[in-house]
Amino acid sequence: MVRTVVAGIDGSPESRAAAEWAAREAKLRGLPLKLVHVWEPVPEPMAQAPLLGAETQQHWSERIPRETAAGLRMRHPGLEVSVEQLTGGPAEALTKAAEDAELLALGSRGLSGIGGFMVGSVGLSVVAHAERPVVLVRAGEQAADEHEADPVGIPSAATPYRPVVLGLDSAGPDDSVIEFAFDAAARRSAVLRVVNGWNLPPYYVYGLSADLGLY
Repeated sequence: MVRTVVAGIDGSPESRAAAEWAAREAKLRGLPLKLVHVWEPVPEPMAQAPLLGAETQQHWSERIPRETAAGLRMRHPGLEVSVEQLTGGPAEALTKAAEDAELLALGSRGLSGIGGFMVGSVGLSVVAHAERPVVLVRAGEQAADEHEADPVGIPSAATPYRPVVLGLDSAGPDDSVIEFAFDAAARRSAVLRVVNGWNLPPYYVYGLSADLGLY
């Protein structure tokens, strides 16, 4: 079975940025893109409220994924884009959707449920439970942001990619994280920068200057 790059969408600026990033990543990997929209039913009394009536429900359950997919197909010619609509808790549904994905892209913060309040719990829960890589994308992220600045100081998609940074836990390195970082760097012909931090023993700290100097 061919894996897909999956993006969770909910109409928020963060999820739109995640969908755009996922589209670029899917083209980079030569894979299809699947947009997953999760509809979380609201209690019946709330569903009767004017702002949460049939028109609003139709907008959330139909227009958002349809319009997002159409926009991505237009901006990324040749990319295969499909839409899957699920019902239930967003965190559980997205974690399930990630099982067969190459990776899952989510907005760093997004809307949870029809109420529209801003929370980060969905993304945190998916990151904690998903067995596949999860990428969190901030609102406003653009293709040029992944590239080095040109001679006049402006990032451009025509310049090389910025380095890929791998945070390495030397006490318990995770092979899958290392492999993902190497693969991401190789696909972009980018430098891989490995960062490892440690705490000095307390008796070393006292009396040291603020600038330790690394040689």
